[in-house]
Amino acid sequence: MSSKEFGARAFRLAQERGPLCAGIDPHGSQLLQWGLDDDLAGAERFAMTLTEAVAERCAFVKPQSAFFERFGSGGVALLERVIAASRRAGALVILDVKRGDIGSTMAAYAQAYLDPASPLAADAITVSPYLGVGSLQPAFDTAAAHGKGVFVLARTSNPEGKYLQMAKRRDGRSVAQSVIDEVNGHNGEADPMGSFGIVMGATIGACAAEGEARLRESTYGITHTTVSQRDSAHDLSQFNGPILVPGMGAQGGRPSDLPRVLGAATKFAIPSYSRQIAQPGPAAASIRTAVEALQEECRAAMGE
Repeated sequence: MSSKEFGARAFRLAQERGPLCAGIDPHGSQLLQWGLDDDLAGAERFAMTLTEAVAERCAFVKPQSAFFERFGSGGVALLERVIAASRRAGALVILDVKRGDIGSTMAAYAQAYLDPASPLAADAITVSPYLGVGSLQPAFDTAAAHGKGVFVLARTSNPEGKYLQMAKRRDGRSVAQSVIDEVNGHNGEADPMGSFGIVMGATIGACAAEGEARLRESTYGITHTTVSQRDSAHDLSQFNGPILVPGMGAQGGRPSDLPRVLGAATKFAIPSYSRQIAQPGPAAASIRTAVEALQEECRAAMGE
């Protein structure tokens, strides 16, 4: 596998800097916590302070596009600056956009976020497969052409997600498992890992505790099943790509959850923290201290 491909770069940088992914989310509540106004100026100070504090220390930086887009063109311009500054500092940028569409529209999204000619181009993006994994082919193709990465939503922590994601197909696999398997097909025998990853929520086990929910039999291959009994049922033993794990920190996920959720694939984990990293701000030194502590916790949990 070429060292220019995202999978190889991600694996190497995670070993050098640690596996942690720092989310940069200028959410209104975070700005207010820093004593900032919930406007573009406040978002700029928040985002650029975080970028300066984490991008030289973390292997991955993950801006959430929506929190920038809400400020219009100025917010998008700020997002471009965060991407550029993070990459100059040596971090790989995973742009959290969760796009998912068909045909020429999906191709346009891929061009916007994965083509180096675009000012919004990142190293990888998140995408949604629920128009069919095959609909994401333009993103896979563009990523492969430019050495980029793609993270496909497979198993999310939100309670609503399990009704679809853990529905059982006629072949016995859950919908989430079929997504995992299809994505992994793009990785082949890549070494040390492929460039096509999945998103697995850190707190998916907590969803099972909410109680049983039954799905009605469907003509689309979903059979009668008890979701709570299969809520954490997924097989990652053969998966050969990066695994983005959101929901860490303030949302309840802990480093000790990584081996429980991912099993043998824990070595490919990219645990993502946002609020817990931003909370010590706006002092950059306090943010760096929090990052260093979390890096060590994640390394220990992953057996590094």
